[in-house]
Amino acid sequence: MGHCKFGVSANNFRACLRSLPRSAKRSMVVAVDVLSIVAAVTAVLLIQREGTEALSVNSSAIFACALLSSIPVFFALGFYKNVIRYMGFGALLVVASGVTVAAVFLWLLLIPVGIKGFSPVDLVLYWLLALLFIGGRRTLAREFLREKRADTEQFERTIIYGAGDAGGQLAVSLKGKSRTKIVAFVDDNEDLSGSVLYGIKIYSVSQLSVLLQKLDVTQILLALPLVSKVRLKEIFQNIEHLKVRIRTIPRFEALIEGRAKISDIEDVYIEDLLGRESVASVPNLLAKCIAGQVVLVTGAGGSIGSELCRQILLLGPTKLILIDHSEYALYAIHEELLAANQQLKVEIVPKLASVVPDALFRRVLAEHHVNTIYHAAAYKHVPLVESNPCEAIRNNVIGTLRVAEAAVIERVENVVLISTDKAVRPVSIMGASKRVAELVMQGINGEATKMCMVRFGNVLESSGSVVPLFRKQIQAGGPITVTHPEIIRYFMTIPEAAQLVLQAGSMAMGGDVFVLDMGSPVKILDLARRMIHLSGLTIRDAENPSGNIEIKFTGLRPGEKLYEELLIGNSPMRTDHPLIMRAVEESIAWEKLQPLLRDIEVACDNSNEMQAISILRLIVPLLPSTETVNS
Repeated sequence: MGHCKFGVSANNFRACLRSLPRSAKRSMVVAVDVLSIVAAVTAVLLIQREGTEALSVNSSAIFACALLSSIPVFFALGFYKNVIRYMGFGALLVVASGVTVAAVFLWLLLIPVGIKGFSPVDLVLYWLLALLFIGGRRTLAREFLREKRADTEQFERTIIYGAGDAGGQLAVSLKGKSRTKIVAFVDDNEDLSGSVLYGIKIYSVSQLSVLLQKLDVTQILLALPLVSKVRLKEIFQNIEHLKVRIRTIPRFEALIEGRAKISDIEDVYIEDLLGRESVASVPNLLAKCIAGQVVLVTGAGGSIGSELCRQILLLGPTKLILIDHSEYALYAIHEELLAANQQLKVEIVPKLASVVPDALFRRVLAEHHVNTIYHAAAYKHVPLVESNPCEAIRNNVIGTLRVAEAAVIERVENVVLISTDKAVRPVSIMGASKRVAELVMQGINGEATKMCMVRFGNVLESSGSVVPLFRKQIQAGGPITVTHPEIIRYFMTIPEAAQLVLQAGSMAMGGDVFVLDMGSPVKILDLARRMIHLSGLTIRDAENPSGNIEIKFTGLRPGEKLYEELLIGNSPMRTDHPLIMRAVEESIAWEKLQPLLRDIEVACDNSNEMQAISILRLIVPLLPSTETVNS
């Protein structure tokens, strides 16, 4: 049994009650309910009759009937399973229902027993008093037990941004259940200013900065599940300078699908702050190369490859083949897809392999009669590729060559290469190798095999993205490393990029270069600042030497551009999807390209980096020398 040290302090008494075993607490609640029923009956008899004459011979029988008709009902309805300090509105409704049922049972019990003198008016009065004593007492007890905690306990003093239904539900769900203390609401609707929601005052957004200081606020929770990403970006731009942590409730889709609750507070997603609204997919484009077909994904365990697999699985292929040379990456995506496949019944085949050995890849295509290939396997980390040019060229160029040759021989219908904006006027070995991979696809394109490339920029949260790097650096206390104050990049979410890749591949006519609309470019320095502010931290610089996180400029890395492009030529053509363009670009005749590919493969096999890079520069003449790359 818990140890209670009684004292004059309400906190001591509260702590004493909480320390009692669950069985003791339940017994106390039952005992108090019994007393409440007795008190309600006594009050009715005294109110409706003259003095002590009210307590007649029949009184004891009425008391007995009242207890028999109530306490068993309360047990049956689960009155004594609820933790009182966590009781919500729903639990109080159950209490009201239970008291009502108990009152009806009392009337039904009194009739066959033959007890007279308890009129319908008495019954109504008993019901009201029992409801007051039992329900009201629980409400008071709930507030007493959770309103104030130990003086040493620290709360996260929080303002909820949004005083609508979601904001109200959030306030109720957090009350007494966490170390979060809601001190105010703010809302864009000026008409709500001055109103009170669940006992908490609503203020205008214009008062937010004053409230933060006045109420000692450390966190803002955005309760705006239906707001557009454009509006969310505007809201954040207006409040990010306030130096408090900003978090949000789950997105509307997660709430309606039951994958999350209002109270599941999470960090604001960076992609929500880019202001880019998703565009609905074109169903027939999504399914054209997948539904009822055998689909193969190379690099299936990577950021893009794994998302392609997830979306392909939902589109109903007969078989999905996963190829990756990383054992763990292949294992992880295979296990995930197996769990998602329980209802879909798609045959999933994992193959631990590299795409470079031609015999193995051809054997897989022939054995499974593949219809569509999504070639996502590539080395993409620019500095690492600069340091390991032969391995990168072998994987990115020769691997693509093997995939394309095998696809033509085995008469695969569609091949889609996942390319990159770094292939446009490349200044890095990685970009040049991906540009040559595009040229391979354009040059070897066969009559029975339609090949295309889909080119896009950075994807958020990918293995090479700055977002997870910045997040890790913030958690470590900084500094955040940015290569150059003016560097900019395009960004897209992984799911959106994968969805657009699937749709672009369906529009291929052979040798196409598709370019995804990446939206507006983002300054990496602004992204770093935004992530610091999202965490409720401040930037440490000359103007604010006591800030939390320093931003350090490290200089452009080997092969890195200040900005990226998506088009080599001009005047891209529109397609059936508003975010997918068809580029008009020059290619190299296969007769001219093929011997250069043989030479570069020999150079890589001999680990002759200088020769391999020289041949790469012959194919893609805009690649600068290694001295320029490293400058």
